[in-house]
Amino acid sequence: MNPAKRRAIFERLRSANPRPTTELAFRTPYQLLVAVVLSAQATDKSVNVATAKLFPVADTPSKMVDLGEERLAQYIRTIGLFRTKARNILQLSRLLLQNFQGEVPRDREQLESLPGVGRKTANVILNVAFGQPTLAVDTHIFRVANRTGLGAGKDPLAVEQKLLKFTPPEFLLHAHHWLILHGRYVCVARKPKCPSCPIEDLCDYRSKTRRSTAEGG
Repeated sequence: MNPAKRRAIFERLRSANPRPTTELAFRTPYQLLVAVVLSAQATDKSVNVATAKLFPVADTPSKMVDLGEERLAQYIRTIGLFRTKARNILQLSRLLLQNFQGEVPRDREQLESLPGVGRKTANVILNVAFGQPTLAVDTHIFRVANRTGLGAGKDPLAVEQKLLKFTPPEFLLHAHHWLILHGRYVCVARKPKCPSCPIEDLCDYRSKTRRSTAEGG
């Protein structure tokens, strides 16, 4: 994909949504960290339902540790892998208190030292909580980047590296959310909504869906 087309894609995504943000509900970096850990293999909506009850009770590492694993598990039991996630959240809360004075670190390596926090989660925290120009490549971004040609790659790291290399700097801060939201609502997995896509004419995807006759196409 040439630079002009890449820039045009991001310009259109920015025009449609100038200040995109996460759909996870949070007020502090710690709340975001907990929410992102919970969101693995779960929807943001289901996480928000659970944290709406959890955060009024435990919204800091010390309160979470005091809550304990069994009580925490009861708050998040509607989320997949809730017992493993409860253990990870309790342990990362302890480590935040022990090693970081209860604060969420702004460093990737330090974030990835916490249980349940991999590269993707660390990138979300760095971008959303601390305004760093990172890209957390999930299934949506992986799909969009490969379909459109913005950053084709065989694995998430390869896609991330290409997007970081070729995305114009002025778009990097919000590129993560533009792409994830585009993949979540327009460039969906089974039947992408190409007829209503704002970048359809710029996209390299060869198997575009077409407007049906009933729709006037």
